[in-house]
Amino acid sequence: MSKVVVVDHPLVQHKLTLMRDKDCGNKDFRELLEEISMLMAYEVTRNLPLEEVEIETPVAKCKSKIIAGKKLGIVPILRAGLGMVDGVMNLVPTAKVGHIGLYRDPETHMPVEYYCKLPYDVDERDLIVVDPMLATGGSAIAAIDFIKKRGCKSVTLMCLVGCPEGVKAVQEAHPDVDLYIAAIDDHLNEHKYIVPGLGDAGDRLFGTK
Repeated sequence: MSKVVVVDHPLVQHKLTLMRDKDCGNKDFRELLEEISMLMAYEVTRNLPLEEVEIETPVAKCKSKIIAGKKLGIVPILRAGLGMVDGVMNLVPTAKVGHIGLYRDPETHMPVEYYCKLPYDVDERDLIVVDPMLATGGSAIAAIDFIKKRGCKSVTLMCLVGCPEGVKAVQEAHPDVDLYIAAIDDHLNEHKYIVPGLGDAGDRLFGTK
């Protein structure tokens, strides 16, 4: 079974509280999401493999470590996931960025892919799928399904706020995908919103209704 890592760093929790406040404006919401994403990416990338190289400092030659040629990719689930990309890119600016768009069929209620553009060498990359909210888990599961069908063998999911139902659903559907999350809230309400949550992340990012 995959691991679930709750990133409970004080700065992450402080900034998340500011985002939850209904009076947090769009500008502040966007900036806080980017900041939290960067802090969380620090944890997601903690176990990247290193290799030793020899360099010369202004003082002397020495052996030091660099990341061992690991290829990374970031895949936001449209549209709210876009708000997390820059935060991750601040740490790993050479990562490639894919995009995946999903909508829910009004009759079958199943996720339907309407857009997917991934790095050409997706089978050689570790992909970090980003989406602020993990409610039912349907979108995350479908996005990972579509990505795996295109040949990706290594996927990590990074979310801001989730609930037990969504976490369980993702783990059951993709037991090989680790989840990094800032908070696991109490439950879903009858409208499938996370409680207490922070509302619709996409609307709060882009000022829409």
